[in-house]
Amino acid sequence: MSLRAFLVHLRLHYQLFILSGPYLCGGLLAPQVAWPEFLLQFANVHVLLFGGATAYNSFHDKDEGPIGGLRHPPRMRPWMHPASLALQAVGLALAVRIGLTATALYAGSMLLFWLYSTPHARWKGRPFLSFAAIGLSSGTAPLLIGRLAAAPGPLSGGDFAAAIGAAAMLLSLYPVSQLYQREEDQRRGDATFAVVYGKAGIQRSFLAFFPLAMLALLAALLALKPPWMAAALGLTAPALGLFLWRRLNALAGTPDEYAPIMRLKYGTSVLFVAIILGGIALSA
Repeated sequence: MSLRAFLVHLRLHYQLFILSGPYLCGGLLAPQVAWPEFLLQFANVHVLLFGGATAYNSFHDKDEGPIGGLRHPPRMRPWMHPASLALQAVGLALAVRIGLTATALYAGSMLLFWLYSTPHARWKGRPFLSFAAIGLSSGTAPLLIGRLAAAPGPLSGGDFAAAIGAAAMLLSLYPVSQLYQREEDQRRGDATFAVVYGKAGIQRSFLAFFPLAMLALLAALLALKPPWMAAALGLTAPALGLFLWRRLNALAGTPDEYAPIMRLKYGTSVLFVAIILGGIALSA
């Protein structure tokens, strides 16, 4: 059924396990959490915004090989294009519940996702523009939306530091999944980061973004949370960085590495989500 194919292209498991960290981090930084609204907007961001944007991207990519979180993507149908946009529009209406700032962040993410995927701009095929689109739409904006959903009020310097850290953490591993897609991206004419810079470029970007992420998140925790949280991050970050660096070095950068790359991304993201949820529970 085409409806089932559309639901598959929302890639909800990918949204929940890999992309949920920034939004949840917004809840961790809040002075308190208004759980009903926080959970409603969590579903809004990850199902309607991210799911709709992912389906929109799949419509334009028309992938036949493995993509992030989906080894065998089903065929997209014409009706799925307006459906993917409709999901995001419904989500934008829901974002109005938590104020003008959150609504603007949501709308900005929609615009960036459109620029990333549409043939009229196709930032996905421009390495540094793709970094800007993904970092802001999937890292910075959801963290700030999560912060506003948890506790309405003005955003602080610590919140913005964390938003930078979330974007940098996401970008430290973002181009890794492009390694097994290089042949298909080249056939489509997309000069993605992995196509242009290869494995060596991905390693260099990790060395740039991962330390930035840890420093920004450390600054946010020092500003907003008890000192033990910053100390815990400072003690564990070097070990995590070394582990990820070794895993990146072990990759050959070939199309058959879908499984190990997905394990790397899922494992890292689930670990961060578990740590953030633990922090929220201990802060309650």
